[in-house]
Amino acid sequence: MAAAAARWNHVWVGTETGILKGVNLQRKQAANFTAGGQPRREEAVSALCWGTGGETQILVGCADRTVKHFSTEDGIFQGQRHCPGGEGTFRGLAQADGTLITCVDSGILRVWHDKDKDTSSDPLLELRVGPGVCRMRQDPAHPHVVATGGKENALKIWDLQGSEEPVFRAKNVRNDWLDLRVPIWDQDIQFLPGSQKLVTCTGYHQVRVYDPASPQRRPVLETTYGEYPLTAMTLTPGGNSVIVGNTHGQLAEIDLRQGRLLGCLKGLAGSVRGLQCHPSKPLLASCGLDRVLRIHRIQNPRGLEHKVSYLSHLQLMVLWRPRLLCPPFMFLSQHAWLLKAPHLLQVYLKSQLNCLLLSGRDNWEVSSWARECGSQGHRCEDLPMERKRGQLECRPGTICLPAWSLNFSERH
Repeated sequence: MAAAAARWNHVWVGTETGILKGVNLQRKQAANFTAGGQPRREEAVSALCWGTGGETQILVGCADRTVKHFSTEDGIFQGQRHCPGGEGTFRGLAQADGTLITCVDSGILRVWHDKDKDTSSDPLLELRVGPGVCRMRQDPAHPHVVATGGKENALKIWDLQGSEEPVFRAKNVRNDWLDLRVPIWDQDIQFLPGSQKLVTCTGYHQVRVYDPASPQRRPVLETTYGEYPLTAMTLTPGGNSVIVGNTHGQLAEIDLRQGRLLGCLKGLAGSVRGLQCHPSKPLLASCGLDRVLRIHRIQNPRGLEHKVSYLSHLQLMVLWRPRLLCPPFMFLSQHAWLLKAPHLLQVYLKSQLNCLLLSGRDNWEVSSWARECGSQGHRCEDLPMERKRGQLECRPGTICLPAWSLNFSERH
């Protein structure tokens, strides 16, 4: 059962209690996975990334400096490795050519034998990328190339198969109109597909594009959004724009060709911790300090997609459409509630969410309706029903919920 549940999850999130949560949006289910049985804050998840074998393995970076290997095929953790060195939590994880790449707050980047489970073994390579690192990002087109940046730590590109010096070191922008130095605070980094360019977002609400092939080391494009620090960023499927999130839960899409604002997304109530777009569909997954996982539609009409969680002991809150014949509040169990709100269905997770991974597969289509038993908190079999939602009837003690649909030609 665990293997079947893990194999079809669409979104994976890491929490402050060390739990890896898998969410299946099609079946409206969520499952917890832990390596030691009981969650511990000492094992808070600080970084997630896919393994080199596609989406069959997830690397989970924890606060106690262990990197755990989770198999999405078997639904279990298949080992871990302790990666000491430096101070702080992981700011990036990656795999390349049978090696494991880690980077921590204090600026120690190390390359390890991924298959060697001997925790006393020395790293293959150690680089000092500078203190105050906020993000290390791997180049998807060149796995041996990574970029780092942080607070008063300018963007650098490193070739792990070359020298111990960066192949590109960004230069700070010119002084402002008062002739004062502009501070540096790169919060997130992305490689632009099909080019050598990179884009960064900063803690001073700036979005900058760098071109290592250009003679200048300063940004070739710079724009700003809002007034609050930007904390996360992701590329849209086309690669011509990015979506950024800030400390006030605001999301915006920025065009990288002209530097203009394309649109905004609403719904978040806390600082954004993780953003990721689907590689081919116009979908955005987001999580943050408000402990809610959301899926937005990023093409017109923009908005929050409807989704339903599995109502069980997983400490979830679900908000659904008001036209359903249900009371506004229903108590399910000690840690699960239902709340009715217009045009909104959300997954509420009790643990704080630190990072997320979004599956890139395409089989997300759902066309049926599902029936949820609110009194017991378990999922019944899907029932074929008419799609005339205004005529939906419910049995006493049950709640009928529409399944989440990704048919973009129909506006729900």
